[in-house]
Amino acid sequence: MRKMLLAALSRVLQGPAAAAGRTASRVMVASRNYADFANEATFEIKPCDLHRLEEGPPTTAVLTREEGLHYYKTMQTIRRMELKSDQLYKQKIIRGFCHLYDGQEACCVGLEGAIKPTDHVITAYRAHGFTYARGVPVREILAELTGRKGGCVKGKGGSMHMYTKNFYGGNGIVGAQVPLGAGIALACKYFGKNEVCLTLYGDGAANQGQIFETYNMAALWKLPCIFICENNRYRTREEIQEVRSKSDPITLLKDRMINNNLASVEELKEIDVAVRKEIEEAAQFATTDPEPPLEELGNHIYFNEPPFEVRGPNQWIKYKSLSHS
Repeated sequence: MRKMLLAALSRVLQGPAAAAGRTASRVMVASRNYADFANEATFEIKPCDLHRLEEGPPTTAVLTREEGLHYYKTMQTIRRMELKSDQLYKQKIIRGFCHLYDGQEACCVGLEGAIKPTDHVITAYRAHGFTYARGVPVREILAELTGRKGGCVKGKGGSMHMYTKNFYGGNGIVGAQVPLGAGIALACKYFGKNEVCLTLYGDGAANQGQIFETYNMAALWKLPCIFICENNRYRTREEIQEVRSKSDPITLLKDRMINNNLASVEELKEIDVAVRKEIEEAAQFATTDPEPPLEELGNHIYFNEPPFEVRGPNQWIKYKSLSHS
């Protein structure tokens, strides 16, 4: 009995020191792992099918650790923002139309990574991801969805009509943004700017006549316009589950970064936690910020024009049109 008590006492006395030793060991291992991360990794890319082209895009790409972490955080932010938007929509806090971008995050993040902030982007009504990638904070996007004055378009654009510098929406009419994109590219060429315009549309707009007319004009006038079709397809529940399990862009990036020693599971989890916190705080703002006052209805109709009276639905009430500048 005495030997048992002595052994127990010995374990108690050794416990803190042993625990400290184990903690120190974990810290040393963690710090060593962070120091041993690779700076970059090379990935193979599936060759593109070519039509009347002698050479296609590269079949390999180099991803740095810094780029990978940035892409991961941006995609995760868009994903969580869209999931929160879906929740708010189902709660009827977001009204009207709400076209979500979850599952397509890699497209806007990859395109944004390939251009400069001075280049231009125009897309269809599934625009939340591009709005964030172009630099609009999450809280302003969610506040726009909920129709609050703190939204990026002061609560008057909603899901389909968001704008910021060098980003032209968010357009509600199927395919209508394609000729507009060519017009933006024409302006770049006309003013002699070394800029391009990314013009995006979905597969649902691929049969619109105006798209092929725009292709023709852009080719004839040699416009700096890149046309991109985001083919998200007319999907069954089974197809959605298959894509989620095999082609989720966030999961694919996460696995490739871990397998190529660009990041650790713990590091990416820390990003996830920070993103969730940011989204919750943004949602709190978007649900408590006041709605725009009625007099805002006639503001920002024209750009750089003197104010003029706008007749409202009530003939005794008139609004002033004010420039956004």
